[in-house]
Amino acid sequence: MDSAVESVSFIEAVETKVIAITGQHWRLFVVAVLLVSVPVFVQAPLVRSLPFISLLATLGWWALSNRLSSHPKTQVWGDLLLGFTWTWLAGSLYWGLFRWEPYFHLPIESIGVPFAVWGISRNQGKVGHFFYLGSLLGTAITDIYFYLANLMPHWRALMLANEELARPIFRDAIAQVQTPWGTGLALVLVVSLLTFSVLPLRSSKLHWWVFGGAVLSTILVDGLFWVAACLA
Repeated sequence: MDSAVESVSFIEAVETKVIAITGQHWRLFVVAVLLVSVPVFVQAPLVRSLPFISLLATLGWWALSNRLSSHPKTQVWGDLLLGFTWTWLAGSLYWGLFRWEPYFHLPIESIGVPFAVWGISRNQGKVGHFFYLGSLLGTAITDIYFYLANLMPHWRALMLANEELARPIFRDAIAQVQTPWGTGLALVLVVSLLTFSVLPLRSSKLHWWVFGGAVLSTILVDGLFWVAACLA
């Protein structure tokens, strides 16, 4: 009788643990999606008008990350925020100072790669580093699409144009995307991003779930920009 009670208690404890772990995985996944997609629409206007304020805000994110990481209960969130800090720094540098040159985008966004590789090799800060790398992978896939679809000239022209001239540039870019070549590449883009988003979810490791969420957010950001371009 006692052994049966102990078995039931053990099973309940395991179920509670599984539910807790699964919940944490999904929370980190959702937050990873939000940390890539939502700040884009906050940082974009900030870097245009106050680029150095956006750059200085990196220090605030870094300080908050360290504070959260110093407490066991919030350590994983501080870790995640450190990865976000790298994406914020790269975004501030590129969109604030170099946005007129699309070919500088990926090299500047890759600024944190050596630190991420170093951290992962030492088994440190994996959640944050994988978040950063997932965000970078999504950026790289999108940039490759822009290059292959011959949208780089539109990118450069759009960054230099005023609001009135931006609309015809948007229309030309949409026309370029709607060609058979552009549409086919867009399908490859979506399938690639979905694959890199879903496959990591088969792992039980938190850092892979964060990686998948960061990649998935690229689809949301690209989709919102697509809608904005169509409405322009």
